[in-house]
Amino acid sequence: MTDTPVIGVLALQGDVREHLVALAAADAVARPVRRPEELDEVDGLVIPGGESTTISKLAVLFGVMEPLRARVRDGLPVYGTCAGMIMLADKILDPRSGQETVGGIDMIVRRNAFGRQNESFEAAVDLAGVPGEPVEGVFIRAPWVESVGAAAEVLAEHEGHIVAVRQGNALATSFHPELTGDHRVHRLFADMVRANRETES
Repeated sequence: MTDTPVIGVLALQGDVREHLVALAAADAVARPVRRPEELDEVDGLVIPGGESTTISKLAVLFGVMEPLRARVRDGLPVYGTCAGMIMLADKILDPRSGQETVGGIDMIVRRNAFGRQNESFEAAVDLAGVPGEPVEGVFIRAPWVESVGAAAEVLAEHEGHIVAVRQGNALATSFHPELTGDHRVHRLFADMVRANRETES
């Protein structure tokens, strides 16, 4: 088995191309995923930023929501940024009507917590598990985590709010590292995928 993991990006809506570029830079084979059969072919999955309600509805429409939930329950490594963080939350504090999540992290998330589009900002974030300088966090209509359960590990906070969490093979950030050219967070996720493949082989 090659050491190069195949990591998909859920390509229903959002900044898919940027994640594909960042994953390739982190020495992974990156490919878009829209359908259940494409999900079957990847070792890990990124759920990108975008509009969480739209991603939720399209995931159901494309028939990928239930297979994705099942694979996450079975330990598929998954990484969600911004809207992707909301998709990985077991509970949303203020869900839109009919909004569903994949789940996988015992956390409660507040949508658009850092404000509207015109209140977007960048900030240095000390992220546990990422060596070197703080990562540059790009926050765009970003959520934050209101609370986490005992199984979830807080990796970073910004101004007293939780902005990065890990639980087992699931990783989530409020911010968009794929927009910065710094690929260390994607490298962290690629390493999680590699480690999971080794345990399964």
